[in-house]
Amino acid sequence: MTTRITGISSMATRLVLAELAGAWRARSGVDVAFESVGGVDAARRVQAGECYDLAVLDADALDRLAATGRVVAGSQVALVRSGVAIAVRAGAPRPDVASEEALQRAVLAARTLGHSTGPSGTALLKLFERWGILDEVRPRIVQAPPGVPVGRLVADGAVELGFQQLSEMMNVPGIAVLGPMPPGCGIVSIFSSGRCAASTQPEAVRALIDFMHSPAADDAKRRHGMEPA
Repeated sequence: MTTRITGISSMATRLVLAELAGAWRARSGVDVAFESVGGVDAARRVQAGECYDLAVLDADALDRLAATGRVVAGSQVALVRSGVAIAVRAGAPRPDVASEEALQRAVLAARTLGHSTGPSGTALLKLFERWGILDEVRPRIVQAPPGVPVGRLVADGAVELGFQQLSEMMNVPGIAVLGPMPPGCGIVSIFSSGRCAASTQPEAVRALIDFMHSPAADDAKRRHGMEPA
């Protein structure tokens, strides 16, 4: 009888996975424990051979782990679509970010800009490059350390305009979320789950993944700022 499933995930899915783990525990009696860390660190640890039953990571990172045999190829299942949001410190002026042109003006006017490690941060820099302003704003860019929410840097005043997954912004005290990225420059990550090759309980892991992918999990995903994939 399976008593415990262990998983590792990026911070973006920490809260929704905690809720889904509790729901699965109530349904099945199987204990589920996720460790949530920076996505880059999570992928590195799985690649290094740390033992988990499943990983929930950016889809591309999970595919790379499958290519090296650390995640069982073909076990990947897309769970959520997670969009990047924009935030300022609570009480600070709220710049217009409703259009691509307005956001570009806000970026150029900000004293400091914050983003996270991983794919969403890379995508933001590519957007600045597409706008032709990357070299101009690069000295003002602050990359949050792995596992540290950009919102915390915004709340502390270290970053004036912050960009990160809405799921990581929406519960940070001391900030005001301005909204999602405007049309034409949205940044959306797909987070997928996959069974780790180190797992010895494939059927139990598959049942959990099926539940997390099912319509029964959709409301929880939306509560935490994501959309079902």
